[in-house]
Amino acid sequence: MASKKRIQGGRASVRRAVYLPAVVATRFNPDMKAKYEHLISTGKCKKLAITAVMRKLIVTANTLLRDQRKWGEYPA
Repeated sequence: MASKKRIQGGRASVRRAVYLPAVVATRFNPDMKAKYEHLISTGKCKKLAITAVMRKLIVTANTLLRDQRKWGEYPA
């Protein structure tokens, strides 16, 4: 029997704060939804896919802060 997957490391308070926005992003943000569905289709577990979306949200937020930009829909 496979062991239960765990996420550890990093800051637990940040993980708790970003989890629900990541869940919402997988439903309504086209880029995040594509990332989530791609990971699921390659056989990754849902927890890992949500964690990847959480990381992508944090990286995106850090980039926006660094460049002093606001969020907006930008064509690829």
